[in-house]
Amino acid sequence: MTRPTTAALIVAAGQGSRMGGVPKQFLRLAEKPLIAHSYDRLAAHSAIEEVLVVIGEGQQAALQDAVGPVRSVVGGAARRDSVRAGLEALAAGKVPDRVLIHDAARPLVPSEVVDRLIAALDAHAGAVPVMAVADTLARDDTVLGETVPRDGLVRVQTPQAFRFAEILDAHRRWPSGKEATDDAQMLRRSGGIVAMVAGDPSLEKITYPADLIAAESRLAGTQRVRSATGYDVHRLVAGEKLWLGGVLIPHDKGLSGHSDADVALHAITDALLGTIAAGDIGSHFPPTDPQWRGADSSMFLRHAAKLIAAEGGTIDFVDLTLICERPKIGPYREAIRSRLADLLRLDPGQVSIKATTTERLGFTGRGEGIAAQAIATVRIP
Repeated sequence: MTRPTTAALIVAAGQGSRMGGVPKQFLRLAEKPLIAHSYDRLAAHSAIEEVLVVIGEGQQAALQDAVGPVRSVVGGAARRDSVRAGLEALAAGKVPDRVLIHDAARPLVPSEVVDRLIAALDAHAGAVPVMAVADTLARDDTVLGETVPRDGLVRVQTPQAFRFAEILDAHRRWPSGKEATDDAQMLRRSGGIVAMVAGDPSLEKITYPADLIAAESRLAGTQRVRSATGYDVHRLVAGEKLWLGGVLIPHDKGLSGHSDADVALHAITDALLGTIAAGDIGSHFPPTDPQWRGADSSMFLRHAAKLIAAEGGTIDFVDLTLICERPKIGPYREAIRSRLADLLRLDPGQVSIKATTTERLGFTGRGEGIAAQAIATVRIP
């Protein structure tokens, strides 16, 4: 039996009216844009094949800076219009069986909640994560009004999960001009049954500046700092291209290896894998496998970064040292730094590039090869 396909739709079209005019989806939480937190966690989930982001008009460049070249569509004036635009975009391509609809203002998405939502769709048309109401509820009558019984009340969070055909139909049938509190209510109006699963405190919505501070504190309290090292060596030979840190360096020799032999990317990849105890580059991309012959090593680096994101981790800093007599690294230092920052979606200030020689001692001193050593620091829940 074929497993149902699942897409995720992130609604990130807000203009930041409650955040002083700054779209909150692009504000930074733990050195990372809000939208990147939810995107990375959903994209890394093993059950999700595609993630589509709905943004506001003119936000394409901001999304590129925050997340990279990801699939997106421009939304509408209201949230309902934005979700509809995203659903129609998914319907125009390879139609998924299921879809998760998530607000970018809830950046911390536990994989366990996603698991529960997807499992609930086996028996129901929709599912939402909920939290019990713990606070006393009262009516606002300028002064404190009567309390409202909280028995039987829950707070509904996102992501919300649906069978794709049914939620798309619910959106298409929704009365024009009528607003909806959320997508689950739209499905209920169409007759769909929506299950409830256990939510999570980390899914609290960021609406005001104080919420961002609270999320920062919550995230810091659950994360551990880890550092790991990586080391790689490749021979210099005639007739090969010289790739270092994802940058093509003009030189009379290049590095020899099964892939493009980029020692810099290989060392950083091993360092990143080490922070989550995920083995080394050879265990993920065996040199005996012909599909990796001549491969662009940037895919190895992105793979390691994706594994860290899947565990809810954040890459804080990468430090790389290149060891060789020639070529001189200085003229290419900033290009390598910029490329690494782009590949890992970091600020250039989070990437350090150094170079040294061995005073003509050993294989690097004789110009027979280049070595690289790296250390990566990450935060993991």
